[in-house]
Amino acid sequence: MAFESDFPMPAVGIIIAVTSSLINGSTFVLQKKGMLRAQAKGSSYLKDVVWWIGTLSMIVGQIGNFLAYNVAPAVIVTPLGALGVLFGAVLAWWLLQERLELLGQLGCVLCCCGSVVLIIHAPQAQPITSRTQLEERLLDPVFVCYASLVLLLLIALIGWVAPAHGCSNVMVYVSICSLLGSFTVPSSKALGLVAEETFFSRGSSGALVLFLGLLGTLAASVIIQFLYINKALEHFSCNVFEALYYVAFTSSVLLASALLFKEWKELTVVDSLAMTCALATVFVGVVLLRVSNEAVLTWTKDEDSQKAD
Repeated sequence: MAFESDFPMPAVGIIIAVTSSLINGSTFVLQKKGMLRAQAKGSSYLKDVVWWIGTLSMIVGQIGNFLAYNVAPAVIVTPLGALGVLFGAVLAWWLLQERLELLGQLGCVLCCCGSVVLIIHAPQAQPITSRTQLEERLLDPVFVCYASLVLLLLIALIGWVAPAHGCSNVMVYVSICSLLGSFTVPSSKALGLVAEETFFSRGSSGALVLFLGLLGTLAASVIIQFLYINKALEHFSCNVFEALYYVAFTSSVLLASALLFKEWKELTVVDSLAMTCALATVFVGVVLLRVSNEAVLTWTKDEDSQKAD
């Protein structure tokens, strides 16, 4: 089980992850609110204070994620983002007057239940403990092939697909932001390990080069994500984008984390099945939460069905 030993570090990571998820959950809603306010005034959203509050929340949330990834497994920190989606739904109901129907309420319950199961069955071990191990993992042929494929897909999406179809198909922006998670999260987690050797243990020049490379990768990934998230919010519903983005981003991060850090190897068969079911529960909860505004669950037959009877 996850917390049979070394309990404090995973616990701190989970607390930070939950807090940053709640902060991140407010970013899309605040940015969307700022855009709507700017549209009503006929000005740019860059001049709106609410949009800037949402942007600052995103920065604070990303810093929290960085800290969480360095004290807890990525396989548990990332799925806890579902709590941010839950909080965002409540905030959207308050600020954007979006309804939270019965389907949305069921989605909230599923998100909470799935997150609790994930916490209980999360892996506790940290597979990489030195820069040498990290470099070996980064040069692993499987991870190199995966990273190269993701990079080629991003180049194609950003260079050709997004200009032509980005404004008409939400999956274009979702794919770009989600695939970038394959670089953002591993870079965040690896930076904490390399930084200690670079600045506190008189590391070699190789450690500094690796640190700068990871920092550059993280910065570029976050900036590009930020740009395309705002493009998506300009053209599509916040509800639809956030649901698709969460599911796709989480899947991308878990795959990259499994290939690089191999955290899944620390799980027993029972824990693996439990986490798989918990992830499915969270995904279904997020989708229900976000489609609840477009779909209404009723317990009575409609008029056409009654006439047919």
